[in-house]
Parts: sequence; structure tokens; C-alpha cells
Amino acid sequence: MSRRMTVVFHNEELYTYLKVEAARRHMPASDIIADAVQEWLESREDAELLPVIETARAEWVEKGGRPWLEVESKVEEAISQRERVAEAKDVQA
Repeated sequence: MSRRMTVVFHNEELYTYLKVEAARRHMPASDIIADAVQEWLESREDAELLPVIETARAEWVEKGGRPWLEVESKVEEAISQRERVAEAKDVQA
């Protein structure tokens, strides 16, 4: 469904930049505005998540969380160990 809205530009220069950019991209100025509004709304959602992220990060630090690189190296080491054991069993069989 398509809805209409009038946007009033109090800044002539901004309006001109928008029209030039729309022509350069071969798209309607309304599409550029819609994209900009969508990005703004998504950034607001991200901003609302920041307190949740900070709480999780504080809990991670409080409980002795480890950096991903350390965990990743342990996981890779465990995988390699399992592969060596599996290869040794294959050779014996």
C-alpha cells in the first residue's frame, strides 16, 4: 500500500541536494527519503538496545567472561584433538 505525505523543506539547499542526488541515482526523491527514514528508525531501534547490550557486557565481565579469540583457539584445539583421535582409530581399524 502506498501512502502520501508532504515534506516541506525549509532549507532550499537541502532540497536541491536531494533532487540532484535523485537525478544522479535515476530514482524518485521519495525513495531516497523513505530509505533515510528507514535507516533512522533502525538506528533508533539500535539505540534502544544499547542498555541491554551494556547490561549483558557487565554481566559477562562480572562472571569472568573470556575474549572470543581465547575461546576460539580452545575450540580449534579441541577439534584438532578429536580429528587426531579419529584418524588414529581409522588407522588401527
